[in-house]
Amino acid sequence: MGESRIGKKPVPVPKGVTVTVSEGLVTVSNGKQTLVQDFADVTVAVEGGQVLVKPANESQGAKARHGLYRSLIANMVEGLARGFVRRLEVQGIGYKVEMAGKDLKLTVGFSNPVLFPAPAGIELSTPNATTIEVKGVSKQLVGETAARLRRVRPPEPYKGKGIRYANEHVKKKVAKGK
Repeated sequence: MGESRIGKKPVPVPKGVTVTVSEGLVTVSNGKQTLVQDFADVTVAVEGGQVLVKPANESQGAKARHGLYRSLIANMVEGLARGFVRRLEVQGIGYKVEMAGKDLKLTVGFSNPVLFPAPAGIELSTPNATTIEVKGVSKQLVGETAARLRRVRPPEPYKGKGIRYANEHVKKKVAKGK
């Protein structure tokens, strides 16, 4: 087993983003926000505007984590440079979303509207009554928040009503007796 193909690729650091490495921690900052990631079994170095990740030794664990930490660091750099966005769509008659301060108010077929508080580091917005945008610098936190929003009312297979990702295809079933 050789080194990770992904792990070998250097991570370019764009202008405005700084990466520092100290005793098992990688800190990525853009002046306003900072992300920190610990690492083990790999060595991380910042050279000439690039972050290089190498396995610390020839052990199976070091080789396994090589590509993982390179991807995590690349996601931190991209998040602080550009940010991440996940879009969700609400489909169903009478289903809508609106902002209530920083929280999201979902009217999705329950007897009362569902109030969804925005987690720290996440910005929720509604460009229209049936679209939700989840924005943030942490790819993991943006994805987790989008998944939690979808879980409020997942799309059902008969009419497709519910909250789905913008690019998600819901396979519909044919109802019995039709």
